[in-house]
Amino acid sequence: MSFLIPTMLSGQSAHRQLRTGDQLYQEKQYTQAEEAYRKALERKNSLKGAYNLGNTLYQQDRYEEAIQQYDDAIANAKSSDELSKAYYNKGTALMGAQNYGESIEALKQALIQNPESMEAKQNLFIAKRLLQQQMQQQQQQQQQQEQEQQNQEKEQQEQQQQEQEQDQPQEGDQEEQQQQEEQREQEEKQDLDKKDAARLLEIVENEEKKVQEKMRRTSGKKTKTKKDW
Repeated sequence: MSFLIPTMLSGQSAHRQLRTGDQLYQEKQYTQAEEAYRKALERKNSLKGAYNLGNTLYQQDRYEEAIQQYDDAIANAKSSDELSKAYYNKGTALMGAQNYGESIEALKQALIQNPESMEAKQNLFIAKRLLQQQMQQQQQQQQQQEQEQQNQEKEQQEQQQQEQEQDQPQEGDQEEQQQQEEQREQEEKQDLDKKDAARLLEIVENEEKKVQEKMRRTSGKKTKTKKDW
């Protein structure tokens, strides 16, 4: 009999902590309510303790932790009503975590246990719509990422092409350069021809001057007469 006394005291203590947690939850003091529910669960694991702790965590936007508590509540549930409520809250927490696929499955389970639950039907509709929007957003993001990647690859190719063009002149540039070189050579040749012609002309003019000078000197002398026989 002595072994039953601590168990009874433990049960009473757990029940007292649950009531304290419920009161704090109603007052929206979720941190203090969480502490009370955890103490209750330490003393005695129960469906109500896990379920209410999950609700308290949900109110603090700690969805992943809340889902774990709802799973414990599902494991301890003994009726369709208890299962329906636990699955409903799990589906709602999964929706808050933006895990819409699993949220839909949990809400379906809630409706299996209670087909008349309007709240489960409404949240199932919302979860399906949010999943569709999420998939569309993911598809758009993927398309945008692919487009950005294609743009980056195109820019890299254009940059590489520009670098190659700078390193190696195009055929048109080579032809133009060759034409320019040939033109320069012709101009230089023409300049040389002009210089040669000028030098030749100068030489000719100098020779003519020499001949004319010699002729002037010759014409200035008297002509010898022939002797008579």
